Amino acid sequence: MPQALDIDHLRQWIDRSEQLHDSVTTAPLRALTATLDRDDAPQETGAAIPPLWHWLYFLPAAPQSQLGTDGHPQRGGFLPPVPLPRRMWAGSRLHFHQPLRVGQSIVRTSRIADVRLKEGRTGPLVFVNVDHRIEADGALALEERHDIVYRDMPAPGEAAPPPVLATTDATWSRRIAPDDVLLFRYSALTFNGHRIHYDRRYVTEVEGYPGLVVHGPLIATLLLDLLRRHRPEATVRQFGFRAMKPTFDTESFEVCGAPDGDGTVRLWARDHLGHLTMDATATLG
Repeated sequence: MPQALDIDHLRQWIDRSEQLHDSVTTAPLRALTATLDRDDAPQETGAAIPPLWHWLYFLPAAPQSQLGTDGHPQRGGFLPPVPLPRRMWAGSRLHFHQPLRVGQSIVRTSRIADVRLKEGRTGPLVFVNVDHRIEADGALALEERHDIVYRDMPAPGEAAPPPVLATTDATWSRRIAPDDVLLFRYSALTFNGHRIHYDRRYVTEVEGYPGLVVHGPLIATLLLDLLRRHRPEATVRQFGFRAMKPTFDTESFEVCGAPDGDGTVRLWARDHLGHLTMDATATLG
């Protein structure tokens, strides 16, 4: 293991916390509504925002001079300075206590819950777990566990992990064409400078991917959007997702769902070859 990867040093970030303040404004809601091709009426003050749309707020605002070569803020502030170049949103688990509403003042308190090292098939993996608590007008609205994984660049000729076939028993499905404009708009809406989502030369020549990478949180948002299209009256109490395989802009993909009959809904994404790219579950209340 390279000396630079000192897990004991990285674990000193456990329990580090930060607090950010924001307001639920309407401009990003209108923009995401357009990006998802929805025809919702404009949201008035007091209207509840859809689940996962809280990702439009508390956006990172690192100065341009403090960005790394990949477009992310340089490491070593709130997040530990993991010296592995690839960073991925591996998944999240969320508990919705009450909806966020237009016009509310919101506060997010974040804490590094754990930092772990694992030896993967192709080298070291560092997992960072971050807990977020969002309060709206002083009351708890949302709890989220955010899982981040860091890994090294693949070696030349390295084979990708074997894919898992997605189930074909979807009750609902929707085909998504992840073109450059969709990825650009979502990057802009979330102020995400990560170059793998919009810089084709960087993502193919430096990180070795075959195309632009579709944002994990965008796919998760599309999964819950599929649920909203077919069960608009449903209230989501819990939601969890896990990224299984990267999705690229080179082919369309599908978001799929099927009610389980016990108050839960299975949701998943599959690529053009039928491989499972994201696995998720929503609990309704």
